[in-house]
Amino acid sequence: MNNDESHLGKWISIIYRFGQSYLSKQLEPYNIGSGQHRILLTLDRNGGISQEELSDQLKIDKGCIAKSLKKLEDEGYIEKLVDFNDKRAYKVFLTQKGWNVIPVIRDAISKWEEFLISDQPKAKQQEIEEILYKMAKKAFDVKVGDKENGN
Repeated sequence: MNNDESHLGKWISIIYRFGQSYLSKQLEPYNIGSGQHRILLTLDRNGGISQEELSDQLKIDKGCIAKSLKKLEDEGYIEKLVDFNDKRAYKVFLTQKGWNVIPVIRDAISKWEEFLISDQPKAKQQEIEEILYKMAKKAFDVKVGDKENGN
């Protein structure tokens, strides 16, 4: 590969963009927009969390989370209930409709991932996943402005 085509970030970005496009198309009949599936999956694992906790876990701006939650609530996938410990705050939960769409989301993600690595031997597939996991963990651990991490 020449210098212009050897940037890791470029390939990660392409995979991410095409993956988001694929998932958006698969979830379009359910009126679940770009990135909203990540909120639903997070609530599946951690139901009853605040908007701020969602923002922290997903590393998404609070304003974007608020807009997505409003749409998901309007579509009937989530509900916000007053936090018993802090009456000024809300906890976000999946509704039955939200629980019902989780398998659809997981299936769409699984099909995309299978498509991406299907031409690789099984051992290589596991290696790819382990490498990407380690890279993501390292990226997740970076602190902005931390001199040790190259910033």
